[in-house]
Amino acid sequence: MAFRDLVADMDTALLDELGDEVQIEGIAEPVTGFMSVPWQQPKVGTINTGLRQPVFSVRVSQAAGIKEGLYLVCDLAPADGGGRYIIARGDPDGTGWINFALREVR
Repeated sequence: MAFRDLVADMDTALLDELGDEVQIEGIAEPVTGFMSVPWQQPKVGTINTGLRQPVFSVRVSQAAGIKEGLYLVCDLAPADGGGRYIIARGDPDGTGWINFALREVR
């Protein structure tokens, strides 16, 4: 079995066990990837801004139809990254995954 096939099998196993399903505007089926909402603590002078940068990571093979400006809804608890977002941009990471930067919709 080729290395690429082994990696694809590992990705599938990880997504099945640890992945987050989201609904994306215009795509009928839920999309499985990894939702991440890390805290960023950029400082403006001496004030911590407390910004978060939500990201949804998905395999390139599953990213067809996902583009900037579409809505993404994640059913996780709000503290875990759940909520409604707008896809701001997609950044391929060079490993077969695309990281979609998100903006929270309030």
